Amino acid sequence: MLKIRLKRFGRKRQPSYRIIVIDSRKPRDGRPIEEIGFYSPLNNKSKINLIQVKKRIYQGAQPTKKVQQIISQFEKQN
Repeated sequence: MLKIRLKRFGRKRQPSYRIIVIDSRKPRDGRPIEEIGFYSPLNNKSKINLIQVKKRIYQGAQPTKKVQQIISQFEKQN
């Protein structure tokens, strides 16, 4: 099953995340199928390709709770 979830990158104590599509059995920082955006919790910025998100959800990918929150915040801003 495909998941839309966060992949951590950035410096120590300065987390940033990429929003990725990945097989649910792979590790958190494993190789993604596709990168569809990023999220920075320190300054609360995000950029998401909503077309790709909707396409992947239509194909059966399930977003995690945090990714779902980030997507809905991004939709409200734009």
